[in-house]
Amino acid sequence: MKHLTEPRTASLLTRVLAAVLAASVAGGSPVAAGDKKKKSQIELSKKFKGRLPITELTEGQAIVHALNRLAYGPRPDDVERVREMGLEKWIDQQLNPGTIDDSALEERLNQNYATLRMSSKELLESFPTAAQIAKREGETKQEAAAQLEEKRREAREAIQQAGDPHNMQMALAQMQGPGRPVAELSMAKLERAIYSQRQLEAVMEDFWFNHFNVFAGKGADRWLLTSYVRDTIRPHAMGKFQDLLLATAKSPAMLFYLDNWLSVDPDAFKQWQQQSTGRGRFQGLFASGSLPGPRAFPQPSANPWNPQAKQPPKQQERGINENYGREVMELHTVGVDAGYTQQDVIEMAKCLTGWTIRTPRVDPTFVFRPEFHTSGKKVVMGHTFDYGDERDGEEALKMLASDPHTAKFISTELARHFVSDNPPASIVGRMAANYLATGGDIRSLLRTMIYSPEFWSQQAYRAKVKTPFELVASTARALGAEVTVSLPLGTWVGRMGEPLFLCQPPTGYPDKASTWVNTGALLNRLNFALVFAGGRMPGSRVNLQTMFGDDAANDPERALQRSIDLFLDGQIDPSTRQTLEARLADPPILQASLDDPIRQVNEPLLAGLLLGTPEFQRR
Repeated sequence: MKHLTEPRTASLLTRVLAAVLAASVAGGSPVAAGDKKKKSQIELSKKFKGRLPITELTEGQAIVHALNRLAYGPRPDDVERVREMGLEKWIDQQLNPGTIDDSALEERLNQNYATLRMSSKELLESFPTAAQIAKREGETKQEAAAQLEEKRREAREAIQQAGDPHNMQMALAQMQGPGRPVAELSMAKLERAIYSQRQLEAVMEDFWFNHFNVFAGKGADRWLLTSYVRDTIRPHAMGKFQDLLLATAKSPAMLFYLDNWLSVDPDAFKQWQQQSTGRGRFQGLFASGSLPGPRAFPQPSANPWNPQAKQPPKQQERGINENYGREVMELHTVGVDAGYTQQDVIEMAKCLTGWTIRTPRVDPTFVFRPEFHTSGKKVVMGHTFDYGDERDGEEALKMLASDPHTAKFISTELARHFVSDNPPASIVGRMAANYLATGGDIRSLLRTMIYSPEFWSQQAYRAKVKTPFELVASTARALGAEVTVSLPLGTWVGRMGEPLFLCQPPTGYPDKASTWVNTGALLNRLNFALVFAGGRMPGSRVNLQTMFGDDAANDPERALQRSIDLFLDGQIDPSTRQTLEARLADPPILQASLDDPIRQVNEPLLAGLLLGTPEFQRR
């Protein structure tokens, strides 16, 4: 059978479908049709035993909805598996990930990505920058940088050209420099989304990283992110929000990203300078990385009357850095509408002075340095803190975590991610009440949301547009793809606008359709689906023949229905179906080859088009 190898052969059809896609995605959730398993509200109540408040969706829709919202979409046979298990039992398992065996995934990741198990200190030692290599080897920085880039280029080419999965992994292991930990972290994130049995935990890990975003492109963070994800985000993803907040606040990755490691009380810093025994200790701290070097501070100006005259040494000036104090209130906890003032931000920053990193580029661990802490009382949003030590920051963070504004803010963000871009006030209020009653228990908060009727409403069904990361993961799952090297998939995520771990603003990537919906972006998504389904994605294998079966090879209408059943569980909007049906009899969907004059269905193209439909772009 001849398969699509030239994108231009399907250009007319893809443009038509992209136009339908843009109109449908921008206009709202498409109405599902074609589900033959419809049941009355009474029958549904019996089916779900009256616990899950599902009355507006059919059984098939409810299962697909759960797999799209609480997971990264269904894999082949997942819908039937959940149906046999029982939707409520599946949800209960996902809410308790510790009961699910995920050892196969962990073994896969540990075998393929050595950096995932390394400490930040080990990563710093193993993957130096060009400047560090030059210093070690006695080369110029330019020479070291050129050699490092050449090794990266060779590794990239080897990955693209290696047909055997083992050879691709070997080529991947040749990657050098500080980009390697971030690359492996990105690939592991994709494979966790595709293969983990603990799907809800993987979704929550992504959600919380985006909420507590750290930019990999900022200095030392490229070495610190691995520990941040492994030791800070993942262990707390389903626990207490307060514990997660405190863990992120003490994480070297967050301390470095939002500059809180530089925040000191200016008077305390000057006193420390004066009390330091000799300049040797002071300069030694600069050299070790405990403090920023002299170039980071203003230098004495030259004497305009005598430029040759030596200037007296000037003590470096440091003070309170408000970056984290502001973002922890605006983005992490109470939200911008909580009524706090600029003075509250300053007071919050004072509470966190002395929270720093031992040596960011040598031994990047959290340490509290009391000599840099602001003494005396600090008043944040009407609450006074005067412990005189690390507890000032800890108690201030706990206060923010327990504030009713935080309950509403976190509940709104979760409902926006799992329910709709503009979640109903009723479900947000119910979740906020649960947050306050349970002390911010994330698992309980999710259960309250899932057991709310708004979660299962027709308005919520397919109301969310997938982010590029969600689209790539759900496409791989829908195709039942065997992903041996996920680096090319990560490249597509970035090409579609969401490069992993590279969101520079602390806001993280937006969670609304308006960010991801425009004709150009949607056409790019459709091209991705065509490349993947067409078997042209390096490092991934797809076997559509076993999915379609022989009976659909010569029957376009049967092949179309089979595609709809496979990738959309039989649920497609009539307008989308009409667009596809209008082209069923035309090349390149129906075509002949030189070896086989019988016109056959181009299954990869048809699958790619189905994966590019408005229905699949939504979750």
